[in-house]
Amino acid sequence: MATVTQGTRRRKPAGTPAPSRTRRAVIGGLAAAAGAAVSAPHLATAQGRSTTWKLQTSWPGGPGLAVFKKWCAGIAEKTGGELKFQGFGAREVVGEFQLYDAVRRGVLQAINTFTLYWAGRTVAAVFLTSYPLGLRTKDEWDFFFYGLGGLEAARGIFAKFGVHYLGPVRHGPNILHSKVPIRSIEDFRGRRMRLPGGMVPEVFQAAGAKTTLLPGSEIFPALEKGVIDMADYVGPGYNYALGFHKVTKYISLGPPGLMSIYQPVDLMDFTVSNKAWNALSPGMKRFMEAEILVYSQMHDAAIQKADQAAWRKFKEAGVVITRLAEEDIYAFTRLAVPRWYAWANKDRDAARIFKIQRDYMLSGSLGYITDDLIKGQRLKF
Repeated sequence: MATVTQGTRRRKPAGTPAPSRTRRAVIGGLAAAAGAAVSAPHLATAQGRSTTWKLQTSWPGGPGLAVFKKWCAGIAEKTGGELKFQGFGAREVVGEFQLYDAVRRGVLQAINTFTLYWAGRTVAAVFLTSYPLGLRTKDEWDFFFYGLGGLEAARGIFAKFGVHYLGPVRHGPNILHSKVPIRSIEDFRGRRMRLPGGMVPEVFQAAGAKTTLLPGSEIFPALEKGVIDMADYVGPGYNYALGFHKVTKYISLGPPGLMSIYQPVDLMDFTVSNKAWNALSPGMKRFMEAEILVYSQMHDAAIQKADQAAWRKFKEAGVVITRLAEEDIYAFTRLAVPRWYAWANKDRDAARIFKIQRDYMLSGSLGYITDDLIKGQRLKF
């Protein structure tokens, strides 16, 4: 583990939510079905026909692309040849922000991309992946999708665009690389930060930061030249490969158990064109429903393995990890709450999804927020 320094502990304000904890997965039955899918029986049609899908992921390389290609290559054997996948990395068929149109037009039959990228098409996508201080673990997101109706809601929204949302794909948190140590919420004031769009920069702006949006290819030179003090990007494994340890000395994380306060579970999804999905046999549809859980687990494990190796390398490079304290999380949550409601009130679908998550966060299961924290906030729809 890399060197860790802890934010100075201050007295918690009354009503401070309990620290985040890793929770048990609540989709045991579905996971069991997914395991069975690995050894699925011969599903070929009586006519012996075979269908090939062209798929593109957002990963240009690294463990994400490797596990995607491996999974794609195994589908033909699992289906007895009825369905085959031809997997492509980022930009191999179309550009990253052309994926949506490509799957709608049939240039691709399916895509595996970061769900937040859909926010340009529907505001509701902001609430189909993690947002600042919302649901904070992968298990919580599993419960939302498979226990609280999130999957059905997502499919209804994506259907309006002529595509079928097959399911979420687990991915880890995004993290902050910094040229200066960050040990409390006050340390963000005046810092020049590269952040993704949407809700995330609004929360950090409320904390006093100066945010900018840069494409991934421009982050390293901006840090190297001192144009920015801090930068968000994916996770440890990928970021080490990009050389961020050469231009920053610190990594800023949340309290123990919460790597990222602003995007702790950067979910991807697997989305299929309606034409390709409707052409599948009922048995093949059931197979794919279960198989997406297999891929999600494979993907998550590969990313986490790469992250663990990267932590050791960051330590060897002299990078220091700094962590915020629990009271900083409470302070950031107070800043995030009005932004939650502002984004949810942009769209009826967004409000419907957010309400499910808000009620879950208010419940005894989580307790991330209290009635006092959301007092005065209202949903329009």
